[in-house]
Amino acid sequence: MQPRQNDYFKLAEPGVKHLFALEGALKNGPLEPKLLHLVKLRASQINSCVFCIHLHTTEALKDGEEPMRLYLLTGWREATLYSPRERAALAWTEALTNLAQTGAPDDDWALIEAAFTAEERSWLSLAIGAINLWNRLQVGFRATHPA
Repeated sequence: MQPRQNDYFKLAEPGVKHLFALEGALKNGPLEPKLLHLVKLRASQINSCVFCIHLHTTEALKDGEEPMRLYLLTGWREATLYSPRERAALAWTEALTNLAQTGAPDDDWALIEAAFTAEERSWLSLAIGAINLWNRLQVGFRATHPA
């Protein structure tokens, strides 16, 4: 697949700079890195963003994530490798990523309400929104993953 445009980061540099600043804030926020990797990877899988799937799989492995947890992520509801907190985050990730279909259901909200503080829920929702924006940029411009 050929990229549609290669200079979109440069052409929108002031906006992109803020997206990178948001990523820095997320890294320094209250959510554990392994959880953020799972959230970013799951949203990227749903959005079929190969650039981001490659990036977040690579980063997760580098940060010590178990490969099997990444292999089974698309079937997380049936897999036994995820904690209740991770399951709540993944359910909320799917709900917000598929917002037009789900409407962010109360059942999924109850899961994150039970597993996360109010501050963490805010950061989690921000992280999900951010990865969905990155996915839309990368998919829209047909960004390719490294060979």
